[in-house]
Amino acid sequence: IPLALQDEFEDNPNAMFVLWKDHTAVKEADEINYAARNWGGTDYTQYSGGIYSAEWFWAKILHLLREDEKVREHAFSWVEHCDWLPALLTGNTDPVSMKRSRCAAGHKAMWHSDWGGLPSEEFLLKINPLYKGLRSRFSTQTYTSATKAGNLTKEWAGFLGLKPGIPVAVGGIDAHVGAVGGGIKEKTLAKIIGTSTCDIMVVSPDILGKKLIKGICGQVNGSVLPGLIGLEAGQSAFGDVYAWFKDLLSWPYSNVLVGSESLDCKTKAKLQQILDRQLLGRLTMEAAKTAIEETGLIALDWLNGRRTPDANQNLKGAIIGLSLSTDAPKIFRALVEATAFGGKAIVDRLASEGVVIDQVIAMGGITQKNPFVMQVIADVLNMPIKVTASEQTCALGAAIFGTVAAGVYPSIALAQEKMGSGFSQVFSPDQENVIKYQRLYREYSALGNNIEEHFTKPI
Repeated sequence: IPLALQDEFEDNPNAMFVLWKDHTAVKEADEINYAARNWGGTDYTQYSGGIYSAEWFWAKILHLLREDEKVREHAFSWVEHCDWLPALLTGNTDPVSMKRSRCAAGHKAMWHSDWGGLPSEEFLLKINPLYKGLRSRFSTQTYTSATKAGNLTKEWAGFLGLKPGIPVAVGGIDAHVGAVGGGIKEKTLAKIIGTSTCDIMVVSPDILGKKLIKGICGQVNGSVLPGLIGLEAGQSAFGDVYAWFKDLLSWPYSNVLVGSESLDCKTKAKLQQILDRQLLGRLTMEAAKTAIEETGLIALDWLNGRRTPDANQNLKGAIIGLSLSTDAPKIFRALVEATAFGGKAIVDRLASEGVVIDQVIAMGGITQKNPFVMQVIADVLNMPIKVTASEQTCALGAAIFGTVAAGVYPSIALAQEKMGSGFSQVFSPDQENVIKYQRLYREYSALGNNIEEHFTKPI
């Protein structure tokens, strides 16, 4: 039974699911990385890009075990959200026997067949004694999302209006499943763009061989498509950067006008509605009118740390070049360019490691809502970007896996062919813009190096 569903824990956030973007476990991630490099045994981070992140499984567990004595005393095991839902739907919520996903275990918990599953108890105890006995309370087996987790229970069938006993597929991380819904295949970079980004690729084991790709969020056999190595990278903030700026500009309303006696409640509510609906749109419109390099600004997109390349959640964002003539649209444009540059840093890292990218496909909320942002990305990457027609590629990917797990289609490739939505538009790079952005990207990289070396303090 989940602790959060018990009376004594119902209001305790430490007993609830922890969102990936919670970075309170930075210290614990640092300890895991130190142990991996110095304990004298297997480096369990080698298939995780060589750096373990505060966004992941073991770091969060250790932080909560330290943080909350009551949770520490009562918790038996820990479960990823994408593993819990299929377990719940199929009636097997035993954390030892439930079918855990290769996707989450490989990318977040350092699971790998080379060492028989999860990191050893000996290694975990080198990090902290609080891990004692925990490894034995997980299944050592993991499954791809094309595998059947079980059958829908009568209780959940009634609640959902479905037929009891229908097959339920093993879960997977939303972005990885979304990449499948978007039509990922070899040599295709799938960019899932929303509040943050995930950049997903698949590579044949025969091509990748024993190569370890540095600074990404894992290389895991079967995490995306069965039989292929799934590569994950991404940015810890993308749309969240724009939302931060919107909230910053909205501060006078939220803190001054709301308290004004000159406006009635109806007018205040109307103003709030106008701001919420129109502010980012107007910023986008005016930013698009500003010529590249006209802003005089360079920004860093690390407002929530850096996921890839080389995870570092201690990093912070920055803007340089501000003057008395700098206005909000110019800052917004610099932020858009920064998020695009962050994506280019990922592409450059993959390319430097020998990963071939023939095409880029994009999906997620921003891809459908903001053509300006998508064009900037295409110009910065100097590659056409195909936007999926489906607005719900994660749901579509889940359906694709479900049909294969149920035996409707014999393979993911055929299910993608039959069920895929195709692409609604293509953003092609403007070569004049490409040249300008190459100059700005060099400045972005120089700023990032300077900030990381001289102005980064541990959280």
